[in-house]
Amino acid sequence: MKKFLIIAVMALSLGAYAQVDPTFEKEGDKVKATYFHANGEKSQEGYFLNEKLEGEWKMFNEKGEKIAMGNYENGVRTGTWLFWEGDVKSEVSFDNNRIASVSKAGKKDPVVSNK
Repeated sequence: MKKFLIIAVMALSLGAYAQVDPTFEKEGDKVKATYFHANGEKSQEGYFLNEKLEGEWKMFNEKGEKIAMGNYENGVRTGTWLFWEGDVKSEVSFDNNRIASVSKAGKKDPVVSNK
């Protein structure tokens, strides 16, 4: 019985840490990459061009909710990236792969209230 319990615990532990392989699809000159969390939910999605990150990339939490989105040019973060953490949205501007500015905004107040 003790051996069975140990084997069951080990099997569950290995299952919890199972790796989901990423997928890669050729689309014209670019390669679309999709990475996954251990639970099978998408973790990141974006493109490579000449083996460098290129274009829009999106990141998701383990529940499948978008947590970040931004652009790469030739492997370098550019422009304004958006990050979501609960009700807070942050806008982070990048210049030459370095943070240039950060601004945060809370959830917008409703336009109509039924009080």
